[in-house]
Amino acid sequence: MYDIAIIGAGVIGTFIARELSRYKLNIVLIEKDNDVSNGTTKANSGIIHAGYDAVPGTLKAKLNALGNPMFDKVCEELDVPLERIGSLVIASNKEEMKAIKKLYQRGIVNGVPDIKIIDKNEVRELESNINNNVVGALYSKTCKIIGPFELAIALAENAVENGAELFLNSKVKSIDKIDKGYRINMSDKSLVTKCVINCAGVYADEINNMVASPSFKINPRRGQYFILDKSAGTLINSVVFQCPTKLGKGVLVTKTVHGNLLIGPDAEDVEDKENNQTTAERLELIKKESKKTSEMIPFNKVITSFSGLRACGDTGDFIIEESKEAEKFINVAAIESPGLSASPAIAEYVVQKVKNIFAELQNKEDFNPRRKKVIRFMELSDEEKTKLIKEDSTYGRIICRCENITEGEIIDCIHRKAGASTVDGVKRRCRPGMGRCQGGFCGSKVVEILARELKKKPQDIVKESKKSYILTGTN
Repeated sequence: MYDIAIIGAGVIGTFIARELSRYKLNIVLIEKDNDVSNGTTKANSGIIHAGYDAVPGTLKAKLNALGNPMFDKVCEELDVPLERIGSLVIASNKEEMKAIKKLYQRGIVNGVPDIKIIDKNEVRELESNINNNVVGALYSKTCKIIGPFELAIALAENAVENGAELFLNSKVKSIDKIDKGYRINMSDKSLVTKCVINCAGVYADEINNMVASPSFKINPRRGQYFILDKSAGTLINSVVFQCPTKLGKGVLVTKTVHGNLLIGPDAEDVEDKENNQTTAERLELIKKESKKTSEMIPFNKVITSFSGLRACGDTGDFIIEESKEAEKFINVAAIESPGLSASPAIAEYVVQKVKNIFAELQNKEDFNPRRKKVIRFMELSDEEKTKLIKEDSTYGRIICRCENITEGEIIDCIHRKAGASTVDGVKRRCRPGMGRCQGGFCGSKVVEILARELKKKPQDIVKESKKSYILTGTN
C-alpha cells in the first residue's frame, strides 16, 4: 500500500510530489499521458506573476504572494531557467488608468513589493516599442519568466530521484473506498493508497466525483498563442499586460526565458476537455488585440502557434481542501492563473494538510533537493566544450541546427529519471525542434536516437500521444 497517490503530473502534481519526497513516505505520481507536463503546464505563458491581480483574502492572493519569491531557490536547486524581467500593465486612456490604480491598491493589500504607477514617459524608457497611445502603467519589479514544462520535468525528476514512483499512461478509470484508504483503478493496473491528492487539472472535478458528490465544476477555458523567432525577442524587454477583463489578463506580449517572443492568449470557454486546437479566427483576434500593446510586432516571424486549456473552477478561487465526504482525499483543483506563480506555495500548503492527516512525518536524512546539472552545450566556454567532447564525442555532433543542440544533450535527457520517450518529450527537455524549422531537419534524427537509446523500433516512437505516430513501417 502506498501512503500517498498523486493524480496528475503537471506543475502542481510534480511540485507536491517533490515536496512530499522529503519525508519517509511511499509516494506514487499517476499521469494519464505518456509524459509529465502534458496538459496546462506545457501550454502556459511561463510567467511568475507579482501578485497584484488576485482578489485580497483569496487563496490565489495569499499563495501567489508567497510563491513568487520562492522560485529563485527552487530553480537554482533544480537548474531550471528563470529570469526576473519585471512587468507592465498598460493603460491607453483615463478609464484604464483607474483600473491600474485599483490593481496597485490590490497589490499593496496583497503585500506585493516593488510596485508603482508610472507615466507615459517612464513606460517608454522601459519599452521603446510600446504603442504611442499608452498613457501609463503599473510597473512590478518582481515579475519573472520561466520554462514551465522544464520546471515540471525537473520537479518530477527530483521527486523520483528521492524515491517517488511515476506511473505514465495510467488513466484513472475509477476509485473505490476501501478499509483505511482507496483503490485506484487505472487503464492497465490498480493500486491501493492511504491518501489521494487530486491534481488532475481540467479533470479534477471528475476525479472528485469518483469518491464524493459533486462540489465544484471545472470549466475548460482555451487560450491560443503565437511564438515568434528569437530575432523578434528583443522587441519587448518586460512582460507587458493589457488591462485585465473578466475573462483574463488580456493579450500579453513578452519575451520567453529562451529569447523568443510570446503573444497571447485569448480566452474562450469550451466544453471539450481535450479541445486544444488552434483556430484562424482566434489567432487573427490575438494579432488585432496585440496592436494595443505594440504596432511593431513582426508577425512574419511566427514560427509556431499553440493553445492550452485552463482549469477554471466555478468557485472563483483555488480549491485546496480535504473532501468533506472522503477522508484523506485532498482536492487541489481549479488551479488557473496564477497557479504556476503560486505552485511552490501550493505545494507547501498541501504538505501541511498531509501532516494533519498523518500526524507525524519523518524527514529523510538523505533527501537531495538538487538534481544533476543539465549540460547546455552552447552555454559552455570553448575550453569546457573541448574537454567535454574529449570525454564524450556525442557532444561534438550537432543534431538541431536552429537551437544548436547536441546528440549528447538528447541522450542525457532520455536516460534521466522521468526521462523523455517521445519526440516532444525530448523537445521540451532540451529544445531540438523549438527553433525556426520546428523539427523539420532534426526531427528524424531525434526519432533515430530515441529508438536506439530506448531499444525500440523507429516506427514505435511517437511525436506526443500514443496515437501520434511518425512512421508506419519500413520498406
